[in-house]
Amino acid sequence: MDKLSSKKKQYLSDISLFFVAAVWGGGFVAVKGALDTMTPFLLMAYRFVLASSIVYLFFHKKIGKISKEDLKVGAVVGSILYLAFATQTFGLQYTTASKQGFLTATYVVMVPILYWLFYKKRPKNKAILGSVLTIAGIAMVSLNKSLDFNPGDALTLLCALFFAAHIIALEYYTKSVDVLKLTFLQLSVAALLFVVSALLFEPLVFNLTGAEISSIVYLAVFSTFLCYTVQTAAQKYTSSSHASIIMSLESVFAAVFGVLLLNEVMTPLMIMGCLLIFAAILIIEVDFKKKSDTIQVDSNELRKQSNE
Repeated sequence: MDKLSSKKKQYLSDISLFFVAAVWGGGFVAVKGALDTMTPFLLMAYRFVLASSIVYLFFHKKIGKISKEDLKVGAVVGSILYLAFATQTFGLQYTTASKQGFLTATYVVMVPILYWLFYKKRPKNKAILGSVLTIAGIAMVSLNKSLDFNPGDALTLLCALFFAAHIIALEYYTKSVDVLKLTFLQLSVAALLFVVSALLFEPLVFNLTGAEISSIVYLAVFSTFLCYTVQTAAQKYTSSSHASIIMSLESVFAAVFGVLLLNEVMTPLMIMGCLLIFAAILIIEVDFKKKSDTIQVDSNELRKQSNE
């Protein structure tokens, strides 16, 4: 990775985040099935304990010694991750899954705003345009006729703010902390907080069904261990605005998996929304200024040759 140019690193990172969005889209189906029979905090506790254990099992040598400064960083990022999932889980009890999918994805708009506040740097115009187009596309994919606002929606908007803060935090801390170490620490902190929450607020259940175990394994291994390792590594080489827009494809993949696995219907409006999100990604990926400069140079060369 270090031998690649910065532009190639960014493209590789963006492709990795595309993979993350696809896996998270499938995770929506797993969570939906598991929550039918399991309590939310207990599900998250199983998910993050297993995921953090897998990270340590495979990478404990690379993780190495953990300093006090590493612990502080892990506590910050892990706590934000916990708060994001906790508010999302509570919010889902009072709102619909489709509306929550849209409201959670508003982090796409929040990320450039938070970036502006923290770094005092205005995001590029195409990042702002991409964010607006993305949120419009997600609205087409996720929203139904019900536009009323309830406490679950408020909690979900808070969850979106925490997810945006998590993306910004990863962009900041991956510059100084090893990727695998940060992945392990943030998942471990979130796991600890979810275990404490489950012990305080929910009955413990150890007799799990085969379907519940399958959902937990998918969420822990793929949606958490694999995705957060990839996301943490990818955000070292791409911007937070890029990351948020690409990962918002989760809503598109969730809709696709819903059609394939849950017999849901893909409406023309949803298809338009998907195309709008892909258009937003094209806007942030393509350097139009560079291409226009290249076209201008080529036209000047042709003009020069014709004059000769």
